[in-house]
Amino acid sequence: QVQLVESGGGSVQAGGSLRLSCVASGYAYSSYGRSCLKWFRQAPGKEREGVAVINNDGMTNYAESVKGRFTVTRDNANLSLFLQMNSLKAEDTAMYYCAAQPGLTGSHCLGNQSIFAIWGQGTQVTVSS
Repeated sequence: QVQLVESGGGSVQAGGSLRLSCVASGYAYSSYGRSCLKWFRQAPGKEREGVAVINNDGMTNYAESVKGRFTVTRDNANLSLFLQMNSLKAEDTAMYYCAAQPGLTGSHCLGNQSIFAIWGQGTQVTVSS
């Protein structure tokens, strides 16, 4: 059974940084390498939104609100996904989730897809101003 486990969340003051990790288990390496990987977040009372996505070629796309501050990377050899978050703002406060969609490759991965087959349980990020 494929699982995604996030870590790295916490409480930080505005302007600070956090690095989120998402490690997969039960995932075939070949399948992971050809999976679309995405970070989402959901704040209380708000809809879930896509934050950053990375495709099988390492190409990325970001929500406008985080461009220039967040960086998404992946390490296929270790079945891992990362989100480096710098210059954090109070409005970044949310539960952050990683998600994977096997076989969604190339440019098809980089759009506004929100239907992903595999989800993590989430990690809380709280930014105080």
